[in-house]
Amino acid sequence: MALAAAGVDFEDNRLKSGWPELKSKTPYGSVPVLEVPGKPALAQSNAILAYIGRSYGLHPSDPWQAALHEAVMAAVEEARTALAPSGKLTDPSEKQRAREEFAAGYLTTWAGQIEAQIEGPFLLGDQLCVADIKVFTLVHSFTSGVIDHITGAVFEPFPKLMGLKLAVAAHPKIAGWRARFQ
Repeated sequence: MALAAAGVDFEDNRLKSGWPELKSKTPYGSVPVLEVPGKPALAQSNAILAYIGRSYGLHPSDPWQAALHEAVMAAVEEARTALAPSGKLTDPSEKQRAREEFAAGYLTTWAGQIEAQIEGPFLLGDQLCVADIKVFTLVHSFTSGVIDHITGAVFEPFPKLMGLKLAVAAHPKIAGWRARFQ
């Protein structure tokens, strides 16, 4: 999404098969990986987003603002890490209980913390940055029903957060890129 928002022509290789063979060739045994001609592979989503943002004007140039955005991106990763154990639960009722507790506790607190960072409609006001895209991906995963037992209602008390999600989705270049996958 960040490359699309920047208007960069790129090849989007999505894994459909062959992951076991490819895994050992990635820097950390995981995806995403950004490949740039003449450079070693770059892994880890926050590093990739910061690189794209700095290269194409989607990351604050002010060092303090950049650090604040990187903190938001790290907070998104922390939320994913906090959710992860519930995905390993095999008992359906235990999984539902864990996800509902996560939504009512951790996720609600997280949403309030992110909401406090939003100047509107994006984190910096009117300028889309890679941190906005990072927040969008997580919020969208919950509001779209991809993660069972957590509904988008958890974000209803956070209008600025929902406004950010809508603003990112409505960005013309992001909307065009996303339309390819819907």
